Amino acid sequence: MKLRHLCLLVVLCGRASPSWAVAPSDREIIHILNRLASGPTAADIAHVRQIGIDAYIAEQLNPQAIPESPELTRRLAGLDTLRLDPIQLFRQYGPVLPVRGVKATLEEQKARRQASRIIVEQARAARIYRALYSRRQLNEVMVDFWYNHFNVFAGKGLDHLWVGAYERDAIRPYALGHFRDLLMATAKSPAMLFYLDNWQNSAPGSRMPGGREAGINENYAREVMELHTLGVDGRYTQADVISLARILTGWGLARPRLPPPDPTGFYFDPARHDFGSKQFIGRTIPPGGESEGVAALDMLAQSPATAHHIAFELAQYFVSDAPPPALVDRLAARFTATGGDIKQVLAALFASPEFSGSAGQKYKTPYRYVLSAARAAGIAVDNPRPLLGMMARLGMPLYGCLTPDGYKNTESSWLSPEATTLRVSLAMAIAGGRLPLGAAPADGTAPQLAPVAAVNKAPAHPVDAGALETLLGPSLSAHTWAVIDAARPGLRGGLLLGSPDFMRE
Repeated sequence: MKLRHLCLLVVLCGRASPSWAVAPSDREIIHILNRLASGPTAADIAHVRQIGIDAYIAEQLNPQAIPESPELTRRLAGLDTLRLDPIQLFRQYGPVLPVRGVKATLEEQKARRQASRIIVEQARAARIYRALYSRRQLNEVMVDFWYNHFNVFAGKGLDHLWVGAYERDAIRPYALGHFRDLLMATAKSPAMLFYLDNWQNSAPGSRMPGGREAGINENYAREVMELHTLGVDGRYTQADVISLARILTGWGLARPRLPPPDPTGFYFDPARHDFGSKQFIGRTIPPGGESEGVAALDMLAQSPATAHHIAFELAQYFVSDAPPPALVDRLAARFTATGGDIKQVLAALFASPEFSGSAGQKYKTPYRYVLSAARAAGIAVDNPRPLLGMMARLGMPLYGCLTPDGYKNTESSWLSPEATTLRVSLAMAIAGGRLPLGAAPADGTAPQLAPVAAVNKAPAHPVDAGALETLLGPSLSAHTWAVIDAARPGLRGGLLLGSPDFMRE
């Protein structure tokens, strides 16, 4: 009956706009925290009320000046694999290499593979902890945005070793920096090199380090133009794809047995590079080895098509599924004028009337819904696995998108009766205090995912429904309030977190 009651609320309320009679500033604060953060908390609302919305935006655009919270520092302290560079990760957790010609047994390789699971577990835990507890909320939002834009699937081959290092080294330092630096860092990351196969991209007739004959691989060259920079309508040709692939030949993985390897995991192999002259997007690229790739990526970063493509994605992420063309054009112009300064593009976006008037226009992805529910409930999370499990059941496993285009952030991709039922189930479990989120694993890692049935058998410690009402009240419609007021007291918290108003931001 509880689940049916919540689902009925979702159907009845539909897309109702917030209409509760409160001061507009309260709605604005929640709107800002829904977009620049992973949802509101009581502490964050109090902070924004104290300093004002403009000051909060300015503060979040300068994350290095914000001291991190002790709650986050404590939770990250035990995640030791996040401190290893890609070479160390390969040596400690990668395939067991032959020693003096003797290959490892199947049992040894299996044990190494099982041990390596801790890398993705700790990377996922760190992402959840940062999203929940970091005071640099906008930076965390942008880490999610850019990781999805430059997506790498953790389940492909060796990439399970490197997704954490990829986010740490190639995404996080540049999330509010310059797009050119972000593009270059991802292109040279071993995670991206492996995921989109550029580590195999070689001049025809050359050989890989193991002696296997190599050749051109166009995969990364195609995706970096279609997805990462110019966009599908960027007016490049198949000849440009081939030329860029030739330009990027020899960009590959460092070889651990050849000292001193680059700790970043990147290695340029001149023996596998095509040193011929190339024509790329109307320009001649003279022979130059690794510098050819740097020049080509610079061209892509500076292209007006790239500016428009990134502007559209940012506007779609922060404003609406079909962002106003005039807004996209203004953001693209700002991108071009500032040399791809992400911080300045975001400042223009947040100051726009389109952004301030967009409350409720975005349907939360599973990732953002789960995080916002946990933050609103105010539960201490020392075991992120139940939250990660729900994200996976909702179709959005963290680091689990197989395709290079990443997860969609549009309503049509996530709104369905089945997904609504699962969200309602999560709302009931969180509000009822039945998720074992506070159970810190004894070994410092996260335990295995618990099925919903097991979660429902856990001892209940309900959240304070009154505190939830105070926190979320300004964003709720009159219809939602009517349904909540008519419900039994034990359902009120679940009704709030399972309402259609809360599923939007």
